[in-house]
Amino acid sequence: MKTVLHKADTRGHANHGWLDAHHSFSFANYYDPERMNFGVLRVLNDDRIAAGMGFGKHPHDNMEIITIPLEGDLEHQDSMGNTAVIRAGDVQVMSAGTGIFHSEYNKNKDKELKLLQIWVMPNKTNVEPRYDQITLPSKVEKNKFIQVLSPNAEDEGVWIHQNAWFHLGELEQGTKLTYDLKDQSNGLYVFVLQGEVQVANQTLSKRDGYGLWEVEKVDFEATSESRVLLLEVPMAL
Repeated sequence: MKTVLHKADTRGHANHGWLDAHHSFSFANYYDPERMNFGVLRVLNDDRIAAGMGFGKHPHDNMEIITIPLEGDLEHQDSMGNTAVIRAGDVQVMSAGTGIFHSEYNKNKDKELKLLQIWVMPNKTNVEPRYDQITLPSKVEKNKFIQVLSPNAEDEGVWIHQNAWFHLGELEQGTKLTYDLKDQSNGLYVFVLQGEVQVANQTLSKRDGYGLWEVEKVDFEATSESRVLLLEVPMAL
């Protein structure tokens, strides 16, 4: 088993006033040659967007872009004609493919928006751009990993052009779980949203990231009430 640990306070940080962003991997003005990606996981941004503010229309291509609001409401518009509000409890995906423009704003004028934006490099380029979003059940079953993304349109959650699976878990203190990788050539990047978790004997706290590869399964134990995001991705670019 090989591992890489990214403690929360080692992430890149940029505070633009309206946007307070932490970067697990190199992004924009944050550059660290040792933290360019984890396999095909290229971006994991932890953003706080001020009330009424956001990103104006801007382009993307040949990237799978996943947005997970944690608190608040995100207003989305794009060149495919989609207009949507993505809320905490939703997962949004865009396959940028041959190219799209989109904008993202905090819909609320009176409170901050917190979200994760994740970029995964696709296994197919120049595909037709695509948009989708799902809403998770209002009461997610605790103490299990809920699939929210896969490579298959027929499976639970959204899908992307990559051999990747994402899961969310809400774990009560003392819960022990094992995650079996879907593809044993993949790696697993664990990102702690809340609480404290032991992952393969490594203690992780809020906003810590931990990558593991050359492993078939990963053991978890929640040492407090916790919420974790699991990102299983190919390691070969």
